[in-house]
Amino acid sequence: MPTDARPVSVLDFEAWKGQGRKITSLTAYDYPTARALDAAGVDCLLVGDSLGTAVQGRDTTLGVTLDQMIYHAEMVARAARRAFVVCDLPFLSYQASRPQAIRSAGRILKETGSKAVKVEGGVRMAATIRAVVDAQIPVMAHVGLTPQSVRRFGGFKVQRQAEAIRADARAVAEAGAFAVVLECVPAELAATITAEIPIPTIGIGAGAGCDGQVLVLHDMLGLLDDFRPRFARRYAELGDAVRDAAARFNADVRSGDFPAESESFR
Repeated sequence: MPTDARPVSVLDFEAWKGQGRKITSLTAYDYPTARALDAAGVDCLLVGDSLGTAVQGRDTTLGVTLDQMIYHAEMVARAARRAFVVCDLPFLSYQASRPQAIRSAGRILKETGSKAVKVEGGVRMAATIRAVVDAQIPVMAHVGLTPQSVRRFGGFKVQRQAEAIRADARAVAEAGAFAVVLECVPAELAATITAEIPIPTIGIGAGAGCDGQVLVLHDMLGLLDDFRPRFARRYAELGDAVRDAAARFNADVRSGDFPAESESFR
């Protein structure tokens, strides 16, 4: 349970890095799940465009729209009492121009109650991040493996271009991002970047040397078997539990054992 009921603010991220306090983050896509994660004391709820793969059953995140992100983020933000809610800007909602990025990010803050947006890309997106921050919208950056670039990368692969990734991390910090996700980069490189930049690093498949960690909720809970990231520690096997519960329901209905007389509507 959380030890501090005060809502997390963007200022806490910098303070926690200075204190050496690790930051926890999980993805969330709906109200009841977000309420549970918030009550558990998770610091940051990320409404990720990973909803494309985790919720919609797509192979990539590229088909997720801004309207879909707003729909899910509004539920999550309404559920959060303490956790800091960040919403992804989905593919092609910010890349066309800086004004487009500001409008898309502004819609998210106005229509959902989220506290910040997340933008993929380092050096190439630094000017866009600066423009959004200048519009008074907090930005979490994302470098390393950026899922919206999956076609260019040729798949979801560990990124090993050390100097380029370090330059990306420095660029987003200088552009005003308050934190940066490091995805699928070698642990030693992630630790180096964490020591080099003044903003917190949130790792996903980037080792223990980051300032915090994020996991996709469905990976953590064992809800999907189609894809198991090697870095994602499972804390439950809810997929098995759901299948077992549904099978028991099937058996009860088919045997005539459900509903019991006391469970019937009167």
